[in-house]
Amino acid sequence: MEEGRIRVATLNLWGRNGAWEERRSVLMDGLRRLQPDLIAFQEAIVGDGYDQVKDILGTGYHVLHQTVGLVGDGNHGASVASRWPIGEVREANLHLTPRTGDYPCGTLAVEILAPDPLAPLLLVAHGPSHQLSYEYERELQAVAAARLVEELAKEVGARHVLVGGDFNADPSASSVSFWRGERSLDGTSVCYLDAWEQAHTGEAGHTFTPRNPLVSENKPVLKRGRRIDYVLLRCEDSLYGPTLEVTSCELAFDEPTDGVWGSDHFGVVVDLSARTPGGLSAR
Repeated sequence: MEEGRIRVATLNLWGRNGAWEERRSVLMDGLRRLQPDLIAFQEAIVGDGYDQVKDILGTGYHVLHQTVGLVGDGNHGASVASRWPIGEVREANLHLTPRTGDYPCGTLAVEILAPDPLAPLLLVAHGPSHQLSYEYERELQAVAAARLVEELAKEVGARHVLVGGDFNADPSASSVSFWRGERSLDGTSVCYLDAWEQAHTGEAGHTFTPRNPLVSENKPVLKRGRRIDYVLLRCEDSLYGPTLEVTSCELAFDEPTDGVWGSDHFGVVVDLSARTPGGLSAR
């Protein structure tokens, strides 16, 4: 990737559900073509000598996995992958009410030791509750995650902050509106730019949709598509916006390959360019 430019992706892997060997090939080939520098994964399997993220990415990435807020056998959660080494790490356990115990809710925030002008940089993988009726929990989880990110950003002096994940909520939901700076929650407010909205204003961009037969098979009552997977960029007050410029944002794995869909979610891939102190993009 050209100096000052970076490609970031987020993708819910759906564990090893469905026809995993066929999906594995699609994911491996697709990620090899996309060549993202940073990836926030959700529902990734790790344990018993197997690492799903490393399996599909191969060599060339530093990989870190969620360790708090796991449930059951503890092998299913959020992960990050980076072409550059990883520095400081923080996690938030998002089991904040009694209702959240059946899902590995968690936020994983890592310092990425990227080269200038991308450093200092944080990548965050956010994985809140998935049930439709749990927006209250997602509100609490968004606040806890945002506070964690601010603490780590202050500690390492991060200028650029990226949050990727399956937020399990539409853009109009209160938890997502909080991230986007459209409302405060629990005495806290932040502002992140929604990369898809920046590049495709007004376009649906559904990432979880019955157009994908893996969704139709497992969620037959879902009759409409939803945009619930995001890449967000923290805004800096002095710039009145993010410190990274969105140059493109597209869906990934949103079509089958030889009849095989990569996951029940579509991914989001964003190309970014670092802004110089004067506000212009690095070229």
